[in-house]
Amino acid sequence: MTIVDRQQIQDDSIREGLLEGVLRTVAVGALQLEAGGALPEVELAYETWGTLNADASNAVLIQHALTGDTHVARGQGDEPGWWDALVGPGKPVDTDKYFVVSANMLGGCYGSTGPASPDPQGTPWGSRFPFVTIRDSVRAEARLADRLGIRRWHAVVGGSMGGARALEWAATYPDRVAHCVVVAIGAYSTAEQIALAQAQLLAIRQDPAYRDGDYYGGPAPEAGLGLARRIAHISYRSEAELNFRFGRRGQGAENPLEAPRGAAARGRYQVESYLDHQAAKLVRRFDANSYVALTEALMSHDVGRGRGGVARALAASKAEFFLASVNSDRLYFPAQSDELARALPGEVPVHAIDAQIGHDGFLTEIGQLGGELRRRVFTL
Repeated sequence: MTIVDRQQIQDDSIREGLLEGVLRTVAVGALQLEAGGALPEVELAYETWGTLNADASNAVLIQHALTGDTHVARGQGDEPGWWDALVGPGKPVDTDKYFVVSANMLGGCYGSTGPASPDPQGTPWGSRFPFVTIRDSVRAEARLADRLGIRRWHAVVGGSMGGARALEWAATYPDRVAHCVVVAIGAYSTAEQIALAQAQLLAIRQDPAYRDGDYYGGPAPEAGLGLARRIAHISYRSEAELNFRFGRRGQGAENPLEAPRGAAARGRYQVESYLDHQAAKLVRRFDANSYVALTEALMSHDVGRGRGGVARALAASKAEFFLASVNSDRLYFPAQSDELARALPGEVPVHAIDAQIGHDGFLTEIGQLGGELRRRVFTL
């Protein structure tokens, strides 16, 4: 059996739903980058669910958020997906009807080419990994679609950074997206969002272990990455939710008003313990360089850049848009979704996710959109 034959069997197995929720990679070739430079060979990691129909008209692309991955839904294993409420048999994105694809963004650390990947000489890219944008990843994802035989997506769906990627798909490939679902993000990153991101990047870069990004083979910049996560996580949650869950309560015997004094034994409030926990979880599973690369890509998000503004950028898109915001979001404010809606042709409503949790409501409360998504987008 030739290599081509083996590859064809693999591709057929994917399209026929025989490898659901299993991480795969595909080479998509060299990629010239929007801001200059190039990657000589790009691989994208992805997972699929369901079966691609004969005319490839039932394909759905779901885009992950900043530190997310491709595991949108359960597959052959028991590991839960991050949007299980949305994707799966009988769910709004019904994998008995739709062929669902999720790709790890270019620059990520879950299988796609990123800073930890080997360069042509076999050495991790590290500090030499080039600046990539949302558009660069979308162009690579289009090659993945070609590889899978998908000319046009029935829908491209994403929340937060995933929503930025969905929007870029509609602008970059106006004939290849039938429905564009954008949740909890606007048409561009604002000055405040860039400012919050900069604080996170400095937290990583000022960690002595970071070594300008060339830390592979030595200690990782865990302190810097953990601090970046703390800064980000505060913006992911609402003040009301943090106050309700933690208030001013001390963390058990660590209560700062009761613990022994001293720099190493000040004690913690419960909210501090919560942030420490979130930081520790991310440090165990994410690469600091990828955090930098993806954060910088999100800072660059502006669908109207070089296209005459947002309205002109999206005027040619053939997609029907579905927009949603989280009413308590203090990272990507609902007003930004409203602004995006006004820039789109026709009357595009903004659906509200009612969640006291804040920005992360796009993950935890996505089920609230299920009925409207079935009526407006997923009608097969």
